[in-house]
Amino acid sequence: MSIVELRQYTLHPGARETLIELFERELVAGQQAVGISVGGRFRDLDDPDRFVWLRAFPDMAHRRRSLEAFYTGPVWREHREAANATMVDSDDVLLLRGPGFAPTPGTAEVLATVCHPGDAADFDAYAARHLGPHHALHRTEHAENDYPLLPVRAGEDVRVWFGPAEPPPPGPVRRLRLEPVTP
Repeated sequence: MSIVELRQYTLHPGARETLIELFERELVAGQQAVGISVGGRFRDLDDPDRFVWLRAFPDMAHRRRSLEAFYTGPVWREHREAANATMVDSDDVLLLRGPGFAPTPGTAEVLATVCHPGDAADFDAYAARHLGPHHALHRTEHAENDYPLLPVRAGEDVRVWFGPAEPPPPGPVRRLRLEPVTP
């Protein structure tokens, strides 16, 4: 299990493709070069001004070191103004523990579910019956955000998985219909 960030960016109208092109051309390799595993990258099919992506780290200490290296390094310094110019908000970030996720090549649509379970035991029973390893189940990482220059949502307990699951889980959910970005 890794430390995973589920990052959901709200972008200026019409800026999503500009960010995706820059992200794929420069920012993926730049993050990988400092030890960040970049997972799935997605267009939100229900919001043309949202970009959703995941990145993973072996542990919190590795996360801090990798983020420091990337955000003080040459790739981010060169491209941050162009990237930030596309964004209205980049602070919708869930800090999770899980296996990470990248869609199988050729996948046209991915369903991601963010669940706020009312009772952990009820959710665990649900997950045991209805979610398999292919769902890539993630749980909130409750460690303190040790890289505060990048905020994460705190005070929430969520479960996130990829792929359909029936019946509906116990607790409020938000479903994201996502189109994978093809590098």
